[in-house]
Amino acid sequence: MALPPLPLVVPEDEVEITAMRAQGAGGQNVNKVSSAVHLRFDVAASSLPEGVKERLLALRDTRITQEGVVVIKAQQYRSQEQNRADALERLNALVNTVAVPPRVRRATKPTYGSQQRRLEGKAQRGVTKALRGRVRDGS
Repeated sequence: MALPPLPLVVPEDEVEITAMRAQGAGGQNVNKVSSAVHLRFDVAASSLPEGVKERLLALRDTRITQEGVVVIKAQQYRSQEQNRADALERLNALVNTVAVPPRVRRATKPTYGSQQRRLEGKAQRGVTKALRGRVRDGS
């Protein structure tokens, strides 16, 4: 039995992180402190394995632009460092969702027994429905 692969970690030097002011409620702190983080990660230019890149770009995710750049905005915490760690964690979680290739489905045929049970069920339903018709006098 094969062990699951170790989770992929995106190198920090391939990620562009900029600080900005957070949106929403927060009072004076929000207005004067650049605690939100904007993370950009170019998938095509990264050192990820080719299969992972293809599956990541094939995702229908709003965080991935047409150019293949993952954009994550983190503003949950009051500290810029916590938001930075949160953004990197979310990026690694996104990459690891496609790290393992999906299993290939092989088409199979129904067994002889299952075919027979299906046909018997159809015949029984046909009899049941035929009994629902108008009652006819036997004479």
